[in-house]
Amino acid sequence: WKDPFLFNEEDPDLVWGNLFTEGGRQPEQEYIPPLDPKSKSGFRKVPKGYTAEIRPLAAKVRDEVRKCLCLVAGGVYENLLFFPVIELLKDRYPGVEIDVIASERGKQVYEMNKNVSRAWVFDIDQQFIKPALYMEMLTMVKNEYYDMIVSTKLAGIGHALFMWLTDCTKNIGYIYPDVNGAGAGPFLYAAVDAPRLNLAEGGYHMYHELNEELGKPAKGIPRIYPPQLTVGISSRLRGVILKKWTEASLRRGEFIVIHGIESDSAATMKSRGDSDSLLPLSKWSLIAKSLSSKVPVFVIPHEKERSKVQEVIGPDAHIIFITTPGQIAALINDSFGVITTNTAAVQLAISVKKPTVALFSSDEKAKLFVPNHATSCDCIASDTGKLLDVSMEKVKNAI
Repeated sequence: WKDPFLFNEEDPDLVWGNLFTEGGRQPEQEYIPPLDPKSKSGFRKVPKGYTAEIRPLAAKVRDEVRKCLCLVAGGVYENLLFFPVIELLKDRYPGVEIDVIASERGKQVYEMNKNVSRAWVFDIDQQFIKPALYMEMLTMVKNEYYDMIVSTKLAGIGHALFMWLTDCTKNIGYIYPDVNGAGAGPFLYAAVDAPRLNLAEGGYHMYHELNEELGKPAKGIPRIYPPQLTVGISSRLRGVILKKWTEASLRRGEFIVIHGIESDSAATMKSRGDSDSLLPLSKWSLIAKSLSSKVPVFVIPHEKERSKVQEVIGPDAHIIFITTPGQIAALINDSFGVITTNTAAVQLAISVKKPTVALFSSDEKAKLFVPNHATSCDCIASDTGKLLDVSMEKVKNAI
């Protein structure tokens, strides 16, 4: 289990020294045979018994992938739904080492995925990335010698050229479905046509086309299908959240998590495919009053929301401040159930198999974002297409 957020441990391979200009320790360079003076073509003089590296050729013949890099666009919700794709890659290429480049918020979800070795931060969602930043990331990627790169950012010719310059044997990614994708396909090993400009509008199966490409059958290998979304909660996360709900005077299994409070914070964890997915406190107050046997716990994405919750719900309201999806998953795992709007809490509650009441703005959104295997999730949709008009009577009956 490699925790990308555990920075306290010292790196045993790290060597501290002075600056190179001050006579510091220079890194050791690989042995390079000298030039052969008898060669007219400029070949090097290879000693006896020295074998050239031919692993890339053998890997290509066996269709083998040892290291894979995933560029995942979007926030917490979109990166969370990328977990089944990672599982598919592990099934298709046993033993593959997977690294991820995601946004600052998106990186947080990978503390719940033991299949990811390293998670780096880079905002690939920027419309215009500075060439210097592109070259810096390109150098970092080339130094790792990846065999495959998978991207969920819609590629024009610029992003496709970047993936081609990484020298990966396989570069697979989405391309724009309109004129912006012109010229991008030839630079990719496999170009996946995006069904829409906003992939997140596809809901739970937003990466369906990518899964079809990655899991297609090969010689001696059957078609591989993506598994269900699962998350892993580390003991460190469990300890952190145990302290939080203990300080709030709560007991395990005797409280219900309420998530999806309307806020302008960046930590609301809502989907980019559903803009109407947060409820004001006035509605949550009515829902909380219907909870008689269990204690409602309000999860706030920012400390400034604490005073608002206490003003509307009451000074005795149980409030927990959480901004990371890992802590949300640990809190849901210790709870009795969840009442939430269409945020990442829906997928986390389904993955840990907790009773869930999910509120949606329409039936179409509920069918898109809640998978068929979610038997413990009761979806309540608004009849008008606006989440604010969701029926409180239906919510109380579902609870």
